Amino acid sequence: MNTKVLTTLEYTKIIDLLTEKADSEPGKKLCRELVPSTDLSAIRTAQRETKDALARLFRIGSTSFGSNRDLGFSIRSLEIGSSLSMSELLKLASFLDNVSRIKTYGKKEREDLPNDSLDAYFEGLTPMTQLANEINRCILSEEEMADDASPRLKSIRRSKLSTNEKIHSQLTSMVNGAYRTFLQDAVITMRDNRYCIPVKAEYKSQVSGMVHDQSSTGSTFFIEPAAVVNLNNQLKELDLQEQEEIEVILGDLSSQAAVHTSELAADQKIMTTLDFIFAKAKLAMEQNATEPIFNTEHYIQIRKGRHPLLDKKKAVPIDVRLGKDFDLLVITGPNTGGKTVSLKTVGLFTLMGQAGLHIPALDRSELSIFSEVYADIGDEQSIEQSLSTFSSHMTRVVHILQHADADSLCLFDELGAGTDPTEGAALAIAILNYLHDRGIRTMATTHYSELKIYALSTNFVENACCEFDVETLRPTYRLLIGIPGKSNAFAISSKLGLSDEIINAAKEQISKEDESFEDVIADLEQSRVTIEKEQQEIAEYKERIRTLQEQLQKKNEKIDQAKDKILRDANEKARAILQEAKDVADETIRDFNKVGASADIK
Repeated sequence: MNTKVLTTLEYTKIIDLLTEKADSEPGKKLCRELVPSTDLSAIRTAQRETKDALARLFRIGSTSFGSNRDLGFSIRSLEIGSSLSMSELLKLASFLDNVSRIKTYGKKEREDLPNDSLDAYFEGLTPMTQLANEINRCILSEEEMADDASPRLKSIRRSKLSTNEKIHSQLTSMVNGAYRTFLQDAVITMRDNRYCIPVKAEYKSQVSGMVHDQSSTGSTFFIEPAAVVNLNNQLKELDLQEQEEIEVILGDLSSQAAVHTSELAADQKIMTTLDFIFAKAKLAMEQNATEPIFNTEHYIQIRKGRHPLLDKKKAVPIDVRLGKDFDLLVITGPNTGGKTVSLKTVGLFTLMGQAGLHIPALDRSELSIFSEVYADIGDEQSIEQSLSTFSSHMTRVVHILQHADADSLCLFDELGAGTDPTEGAALAIAILNYLHDRGIRTMATTHYSELKIYALSTNFVENACCEFDVETLRPTYRLLIGIPGKSNAFAISSKLGLSDEIINAAKEQISKEDESFEDVIADLEQSRVTIEKEQQEIAEYKERIRTLQEQLQKKNEKIDQAKDKILRDANEKARAILQEAKDVADETIRDFNKVGASADIK
C-alpha cells in the first residue's frame, strides 16, 4: 500500500489512537508499524483476533500489559553467561508477575465457553512463578538486597552491625569524655568511608590517629582515632565481603534465569502480540466498531458508517455501496455537505479493515481486498474544506491513472475542478470513462452537472448526493445513492436575501436544458422526500399497531390469569364446602351409631 494515501486518508491518525491504547512500549511499537495487508487469510485472522479480544473485554473487563518490556538485551546477557543487575532482575520479575496475571486472565470462566483465536497465546505463556518469587524475595529494590538473600549475607550484615556499634560506642566515649575539649563539635562524622571526629587544629597533636580531611578554613582536622582504626578496617573488609556476596547472589539468580531464556523470549513475544491485539479491541470498543465481512469481488457495502475521527455523537452515519450493481459512484451536492467525509470514510474503512481493525459501522458491513487505494483529496485537504490548484490535482490524477488497475480503489475529490468548467467537466468525464472501462472501483465528488448526466446515462455508473435542507440552509450529511445532487445555488441565495430580480436574471443565463435538468432533479428530490415521509408514516402506523397488539395481548393475558384465579378460588371453595359437608356427615353417622349402641345395651 502506498504511504501517501495513509496520510491523505488520515490512517496515521487512527494509528496514533491505536498506539495510545497499548500499555507497553513493545506493544506501542507494533501499533506504530501496523499497515494494511492484502493477504485475505491474514486479514481474517487479524479481524478474528480483534473480535475475540473485544468479546473478552466485554465479558471479563480490561487487563494491563504495562510490565511487558523489551528483554532482548537481558536475554542476550544471560545467554553469554553475564549476570544481570538488581534493576534488570527486578524488571524481569515484574515482567513474569505480569505474565502470571495475563495467564490467569486468559483462563475460561466456564468450561462451556467455546475456544477462540487467543487461547493459543494464553496457553503459550510460561509464568515461571518460582523464579519471580525468588528474585522478589532476594531483591527489595534496585539498590537494596534483602538480608535473607543468603545465609552468608545475613551473617556479614550482622557482623557489620556489631562492628558499627563498637565503633560508635568507642567514639561516643571519646567525644563525650577526655577528648571533648579538643573537638570542634561533639559529633561523629564520615570521611573516605571511615568514621572520624572533628579535632581543632591546635589540638591535632593531642589526638593520635590518621588525618583524612581538613576544613576549608583549616581550623578543623578530621581524624580517625588510632583506637578505631582496626575496627574501621574490619568494617571496610566486611563491606567488600558484602559486595562480593551480593555479586554471588546476582550471579545465582541470573543462572536460574538463564535456564529459561527461550521461555522468556517466547513470553515477551506473546505478551507484545497480546498487548497489540487488545489495543485494537480497546479502540474498537471506544469507537463502537464491528468486524467487517471481507470479499474478493471488490464489493463494498457500508451500513451506517461513521468517520472515526468525527464526534460519534454528532457524526451522521452513511450507507454506501459500490462494486456490485455499479463500479463508479459520482457524488454531487453543495460544499460542506459531507461529500469529502463520505469519500474519506470509504477509503479509511478499507485501510482500517485490511489492517485488522474493526470499523465504526453496523454488523454485516462488507469490505473488499484492494492491492492499492489511491486518493486525490489535496495536500491541504481537511474534512471541512478542500483547497488545491488544478495543476496539483492533475499531477496526482496522472500518477493514479498510471498505476491503478482492477485491484485498486480510486477516490477523487472535486475531479476536474480549478479550471474552466466546460473543459474541467470534459476532462472529468474522460478520466472516469478511462477508469470505468478498466473495471476500476471509483468514487468521485463533483459540482458539474455534466457528470450527473454522465452517471445517469452510463451503465454501471451511479449518482449519489449529500442531502441539503434548503429551509435551514444546512446539510444533513446523509448520503443518498441513486439521486443526483442539486446545486441549490438559487434557493440558497433567495433564502439569504438576494432579490428575485437578480435570481430571475441569473436563471436566464443558464440554458433551458440545464434548467430543465435541475428541475428534474428538484422533482426527484421532492418525490424522494415525499416517499420518505410516507414511509416514515407507514412505519409509525406499523409501530402503533404493534404497540396496540402488544397491549391487547397483555390485557388478554391478564384476563386469562384472572379467569384462572377465579376458577382456582372456586375449586378451592367447592372442595372446602364438600370437605366440610363430609366432616359433618361423618360426625352425624358416628353420633347415630353411638345412640344405637346405647339402645341395644338397655
